[in-house]
Amino acid sequence: MRLLRAERDALEEAVLEGKPEANARMRAQGKRTARERLELLLDAGSFTELEMFRRHQARGIKVDETRPHSDGVIVGSGTIDGRRVFVYAQDFTICGGSLGAAHAAKIHKVMDLALAAGAPIVALNDSGGARIQEGVLSLDGYGGIFRRQVEASGVIPQISVVLGPCAGGAAYSPALADFTFMVRETSNMYLTGPDVVAAVTGERVTHAELGGADVHATRSGVATFVHDDEESCFEDVRYLLSLLPANNLETPPAAQPQGAVDDIRPALADIVPAEPNKPYDMRSVVEEIVDDADYLEIHEHWAGNVLCALGRVDGEVVGIVGNQPLVLAGVLDAAAAQKAARFVRFCDAFAIPLVTLVDVPGFLPGTEQEYAGVIRHGAKLLYAYCEATVPRVQVIVRKAYGGAYIVMDSRSIGADLALAWPTNEIAVMGAAGAVDILFRKELAASPDPETLRDNLRTEYADQLTHPYYAAERGLIDDVIDPTKTRAAVARGLAMLRTKRKQAPRRKHGNIPL
Repeated sequence: MRLLRAERDALEEAVLEGKPEANARMRAQGKRTARERLELLLDAGSFTELEMFRRHQARGIKVDETRPHSDGVIVGSGTIDGRRVFVYAQDFTICGGSLGAAHAAKIHKVMDLALAAGAPIVALNDSGGARIQEGVLSLDGYGGIFRRQVEASGVIPQISVVLGPCAGGAAYSPALADFTFMVRETSNMYLTGPDVVAAVTGERVTHAELGGADVHATRSGVATFVHDDEESCFEDVRYLLSLLPANNLETPPAAQPQGAVDDIRPALADIVPAEPNKPYDMRSVVEEIVDDADYLEIHEHWAGNVLCALGRVDGEVVGIVGNQPLVLAGVLDAAAAQKAARFVRFCDAFAIPLVTLVDVPGFLPGTEQEYAGVIRHGAKLLYAYCEATVPRVQVIVRKAYGGAYIVMDSRSIGADLALAWPTNEIAVMGAAGAVDILFRKELAASPDPETLRDNLRTEYADQLTHPYYAAERGLIDDVIDPTKTRAAVARGLAMLRTKRKQAPRRKHGNIPL
């Protein structure tokens, strides 16, 4: 027994140590080893590894005959701030982290365990892709991962962290996750690499230009968060998980109440200009509403004309959607609608109440947007809100025009509580545009069209766009003092905390994807 134990301990030590020269190459590239990454992510001493001694069983062309243990992926479970999570971390030092049958089987197992235990799963991706030597078994392995991700969607939170290459079919795994993190300089993600692109199209492009972190954070929208280093990346992964429930049957973790129901915020009266065309930063409004001005913005660098964030109001986690007047005057376009729609659906799946801050002049006009399918993408956001059964509070802080008013969680599509500031204007369009259309003939015949136009605009605004017009007709529950917005939102959420609404019986709807 003594000899057997010594042999076993020596083997474990060798597996844990890995290949020193390969580890050194990783560090030289500014990357950590898979095990070092798990130490950063998880609570100290909490990790339980599974199938450490697994080896591939492949035979054939160019197969690694040494059959290294772990087969290039470390799987298991640990805790983050004491809460259970399941993880897998691809090990680039073994077969380039490539995915073969044994590698995939380990990932399948930990995904099944995460779903059975009702705990989040975090994937650390650093892989050269499918293991070519194992042929179709590698592709079958990826298919098993994707199927499990779809099964787990809306049941447990799924977080993908790209820390190296993620190419070919492997890129669909981060795309299916709820949140994707990338690190500048070391992360790359694409379906076809630069060599293939050059061969097929003649276009010369670098790895970073094709699928780097900033590309996916600003242009494609695949990366939810982007960081300069792995330390800050894992710090935000931990922060994100602190705001999420373990699964769809639990509520998000609450913090201590902060007396928000009686909290007056004088700064809110000065942040938003009364003039409808003056810009301001909606983040400043969010900071005054959430606890301790602390929130996590989702997709900060993509579709900046809409703001999505997770934060707490009186200790309870909320999802916040708001128009951003600093970018494109806060209009909705195709990208913004996609961004907000996916966020709304995530919050609804995991029982996170929604607060919508509205200051929207409409949808972005133009052929580019129409050709890009802004109608279809706008319908995604409309569908997401209509389908959501969580508590929903709408606050119109300044203006809400046309179809964009409807889409931004209006009372007509199911908002539970609709609040408005005294500055707000709700109408089919602004007074200037409306007067030019309605009184075109009168203005053309007038000897003083400018004076007439000003008078008509004032009359239109006085009669149709003031907040009490909507309140008198039951489309606004209350016109509130801006300084009492945090208190009003907190009171509304407290009132709605026990809301229960069952979706109609059906297999699923047909969202306009």
